[in-house]
Amino acid sequence: MQNLSELLRRLIESEVEFVLVGGFAAVAHGATLVTRDVDICCRFNEANLMRIRRALAGLHPVDRSRQDLPLELTREQCASLRNLYLRTDLGVLDCLGEVLGIGDFEAALKNSVEVELPYGNCRILDIDALIRAKEAMGRDHDKITVKYLREIKKRQDRNS
Repeated sequence: MQNLSELLRRLIESEVEFVLVGGFAAVAHGATLVTRDVDICCRFNEANLMRIRRALAGLHPVDRSRQDLPLELTREQCASLRNLYLRTDLGVLDCLGEVLGIGDFEAALKNSVEVELPYGNCRILDIDALIRAKEAMGRDHDKITVKYLREIKKRQDRNS
């Protein structure tokens, strides 16, 4: 059963250092889209990766490319990981070390805003950065998202 909001709540409550960067970020900005995963840009150090592991405890996280491999993080793995592409009982979680068109976690953090969600505060890419990231991806569904985000930005600019 997919429950991406619950997945996000677990990350927030586990104090994972991340910025929401994908379709969920677009939805948080007001886009009316359906997303099938949670995309985050996060700090790839041992402490933060262990918080991710704790957030996913009991959700049977596995590597999406090797679903026979459960998420087992050792100190050595933590030192070498740059991305994590996971499937959990609640849905898909993509943990990225950098965002196309934006840069690494520090750049994503610098280009983010804090939003209040029902289960806690969360940082998301600001609308301009999200547009840049989606344009850099260039996939058909990203182009549709950019169209929605530009309309939202236009409305925001008119109301400012």
